[in-house]
Amino acid sequence: MRIHYDNRALRTQYNVHKNMQVVEEIISKSPEETFAIGKALGLKAKRGDVFALVGDLGTGKTIFAKGIACGLGIDDEITSPTFTLLEVYDGNIPLFHFDLYRINDPRELDNLYFEEFWEGDGISIIEWAERAKARLPQHTVYIYFEHLHDTTRRIRIEYPSD
Repeated sequence: MRIHYDNRALRTQYNVHKNMQVVEEIISKSPEETFAIGKALGLKAKRGDVFALVGDLGTGKTIFAKGIACGLGIDDEITSPTFTLLEVYDGNIPLFHFDLYRINDPRELDNLYFEEFWEGDGISIIEWAERAKARLPQHTVYIYFEHLHDTTRRIRIEYPSD
């Protein structure tokens, strides 16, 4: 089910960019559907794309990231880089998979130089992107995950305004 939806309250809650246009809201009823939605996005991805995944623990961010990687043709096992903060996967287009869960203060990113990846010619997926606050580039696509029921998730995809 796809619904056009504008959730300014959720954007405010996570304190991320406000100049975004909600494109669609999708209800996923299983991890397989969440993976498939990510894969469809990965199939359309191009060099320089940045996907910011925002949501609580267990809402499907890593499954979605696996789907994007599959759409990019990456066969490697995709795991959440919680302790390493970054995993790099080689493909036709390099994939940079970040997990900022362990970042408590945006200033912790000062000496990590992640912006070099986000502004490069690979594709970046950033889990817990709200912890980067305003560091993400203007062209970032924000994807919000909300737990609705056991396996049901609301996924909102927002593209930058023109």
